[in-house]
Amino acid sequence: MTSRVYRWALLALCLWCGRAAAAPADSSQVILFFGDSLSAGYGLEQRQAFPALIQDRLDSLGWNFQVVNAGLSGETSAAGRRRIGWLLKRRVEVLVLELGANDGLRGVSPAETERNLQEILTAVKTRYPQAALVLAGMQLPPNLGPEYTAQFQALFPRLAKRNQAALIPFLLEGVGGVPELNQADGIHPTAEGHRRVAATVWKTLEPVLRQRLPR
Repeated sequence: MTSRVYRWALLALCLWCGRAAAAPADSSQVILFFGDSLSAGYGLEQRQAFPALIQDRLDSLGWNFQVVNAGLSGETSAAGRRRIGWLLKRRVEVLVLELGANDGLRGVSPAETERNLQEILTAVKTRYPQAALVLAGMQLPPNLGPEYTAQFQALFPRLAKRNQAALIPFLLEGVGGVPELNQADGIHPTAEGHRRVAATVWKTLEPVLRQRLPR
């Protein structure tokens, strides 16, 4: 991620937090997508990224939720742990946590990744006890070794169970490793790949949101 793009991403988040502090609360429930380049829609326009596609689905249903995309390319679980307090200045009703992939690609200890993700979830639960939690599971390519990849994959369902979070078993189901659904780097989904990711996310997110609809 270039420094220019990074500055623009930080500026957008600053404006979001600033508006939240100044503007009166509306009736929309905020869904915070907190992740890395996958949430940010690396290589695409933001409207093509899966969080924006989720917003499109919500709008088509007439459900009163506001998606906030707080994805930053290159974000690690440690960086996310440091950033979450700032983002929680605005009320969050639903957190979709999509972090950890960059840890795995850098060979970070799965135990360290798990601790960082737990601290993020704890921060959200402490600030907003009624918030719903959704955790996006990730998998790594086999070239990193079977022991490491198994330990990494196992941390997500363990965290979900411990925190009573809904689990997306594998965010890139049907997309990861499929050349035609990924950009030239083989890592980041194309626009069609993001449409499939959005469908995967919706399967887990939809029942969570349905429980929060007015009765």
